[in-house]
Amino acid sequence: MGLSAFLASKLSGSKKEQGPIAASIYDFKINGLDGKEIDFSKYKGKKILIVNTASKCGKTPQYAGLEKLHEQFGSKVNVLGFPANNFLWQEPGSSEEIAAFCERNYGVQFQMFEKVSVKGNDQHPLYQWLEAKTGKKPDWNFAKYLISEDGTQVTFFSSSVQPLEQTLVDKILN
Repeated sequence: MGLSAFLASKLSGSKKEQGPIAASIYDFKINGLDGKEIDFSKYKGKKILIVNTASKCGKTPQYAGLEKLHEQFGSKVNVLGFPANNFLWQEPGSSEEIAAFCERNYGVQFQMFEKVSVKGNDQHPLYQWLEAKTGKKPDWNFAKYLISEDGTQVTFFSSSVQPLEQTLVDKILN
């Protein structure tokens, strides 16, 4: 679905009635795992990699690759993790439990956010925006959206794409 069709469905009262979609990625303000609000305008000028995460998934080891990506390419990209419980209830924990799991098992230092819904009737507005920009919903845990430095271009990478896979790294570096 194109952006105009998506916006039209929003305005016509479709099932996901959460207000108008944000004009820019930089319009979002979302709480981190610590409960403190993070204004996305602070990410202007660098690419952003948004990933829906889960602690009890076969793809959970991607946390290690995301952390390496953050360490190696942090000057070029902000890695942002969004825990989600949409796929077989694989992220049941509280913010405190998720933070402890990420630190203990993977040494995660990149920014993690509060748990959100990435699909369905309660889809978070950020994921509505990402879907409107790409026409793609997360296919599973660890789906990735890479947003350009100016916030205008969004590229979707399926959950099967590893964080350090060359196609993703090349897109970050170019």
